[in-house]
Amino acid sequence: MGMGLRVFLVNDDDSIERLSLARYERLRRREPEERLPKYAGRRLRYALVILEVVDRRPLEILRIQYSFLHFDSEGRIDTAEQEREGRLAMEMVPPVVAERRGPQVVDSRHKFAQKRYQDRYKWTPSPEIEATIVEAIFGKHRR
Repeated sequence: MGMGLRVFLVNDDDSIERLSLARYERLRRREPEERLPKYAGRRLRYALVILEVVDRRPLEILRIQYSFLHFDSEGRIDTAEQEREGRLAMEMVPPVVAERRGPQVVDSRHKFAQKRYQDRYKWTPSPEIEATIVEAIFGKHRR
């Protein structure tokens, strides 16, 4: 047994399109020749599915992460947006050492950052989208 990943792009009409893991990784690395021109200048929903696999066949879904990919005008991953996401992710970390402001003051900046991160970089699928992803992984007979 091992772990596997599947990547699905979710179009505006809620249809899904599988993206090979190799291509997804090339997009994330911003390899010069890799781009998705039809998504240029757009923010696209996607699902990253983490699976338990046996002989490369999916056995069980362990987790699904629903996020957005931001594309630049050439259909490549938008690096400026990646940087903004990374900075906001760092703001979500609770302070290690509390600043001295008095006993009534609670530092909640990291909680507000978590809310902003969820609003900007995560999405919640409909039951239909989830079912379509499960069907794409296991086929029609398994749910």
